Amino acid sequence: MRVLYIYKDYYPVVGGIENHIRTICNGLQGRPDIQPTVLVTNRANRTVIEEIDGVRVIKAARLANVSSAPISLSLFLWARKLDADITHLHFPYPIGEMAYLLGGRSRKMVITYHSDIVRQKTLLRLYAPFLRRVLDRADSIAVSNPPYIQSSPYLRPLAAKCRVIPFGIDTSRFAPTPETQRYAQEVRRRYNHAPLILFIGVLRYYKGVGYLIRAMSDIHARLLIVGQGPQGEEWRALAQQSGLADKIDFLGRVEDDEMPGLLHACDVFALPSIYRSESLGIAQIEAMACGKPVVCTELGTGTSFVNVDGVTGFVVPPMDAAALAGAINRLLADPHLRQRMGQAGRERAEREFAAPVMVQRLVDWYTEVLRQP
Repeated sequence: MRVLYIYKDYYPVVGGIENHIRTICNGLQGRPDIQPTVLVTNRANRTVIEEIDGVRVIKAARLANVSSAPISLSLFLWARKLDADITHLHFPYPIGEMAYLLGGRSRKMVITYHSDIVRQKTLLRLYAPFLRRVLDRADSIAVSNPPYIQSSPYLRPLAAKCRVIPFGIDTSRFAPTPETQRYAQEVRRRYNHAPLILFIGVLRYYKGVGYLIRAMSDIHARLLIVGQGPQGEEWRALAQQSGLADKIDFLGRVEDDEMPGLLHACDVFALPSIYRSESLGIAQIEAMACGKPVVCTELGTGTSFVNVDGVTGFVVPPMDAAALAGAINRLLADPHLRQRMGQAGRERAEREFAAPVMVQRLVDWYTEVLRQP
């Protein structure tokens, strides 16, 4: 089975969808029945063909960027040139979808629908007719969680051909080891063994970190914010202006090998997102894999599908600092509750969100789609 993955970027470019596609391709290694190829854009105006971790990656020449979407005429030529049994698109990337519509040659086409286009309203108005066309053309649509099918105006009419395939992570990476435990102890000592709240993510508007910062005025703990992004300076200024700078540490970018130790060091993981751009919340799966309880927000997306309210943590309304503070304080006050929810989260991460589980679900999906008339 030849599978062609089309998106804008691939490793070593780091991002949620880029990481997701790489996890799939790495999980397919050693399966002689499947040959993955990745078609993305290059950062330069020239096409290169590489082998990354044993996967053939074609990086088509890039001309420019428009609204974070790389423009590549070469991508259209490669989409027409490459033959496959299945083309697997990852939405949203309008250029990739249009390249398939104009020249895709595979027997079947499927889409993983990662998120609605939320903020680029002008782009959405222009692209909406093409979006409906590509969704209609798809033989099947994968969605990471059930709520998104019903809450998305584009997926709801096509619910019959949607398939829920939760995203997966390498859960073994977050198992406790002597190295991660030593690192976690160092972090706790660094903050004088104060209770630790942890946020990890790109500092973008939809992450809602401002509400978590405001919540800290009612929480006796330390907040560690990991990540960089456009809202970073704004949220640093908010912490200063709110008189909370002594309780909040912006750690910036943290190396991947340090992330498990940080997660094991924290008492509660918080995901305060406020918009539907947060379709699932991979970081909270990583926290659950470390046995940590999670506080997230209800967005009508997969945040509350991953973090089951009252079982693996608490789910609160978005844009509500008081609700965030209440849920976090409830966990900080009860070590047994934290332990019970953390254990339930670890079990759920292994059962539903481990990479091998996701890859097998995808292979089964491909096989079913190819059998369809």
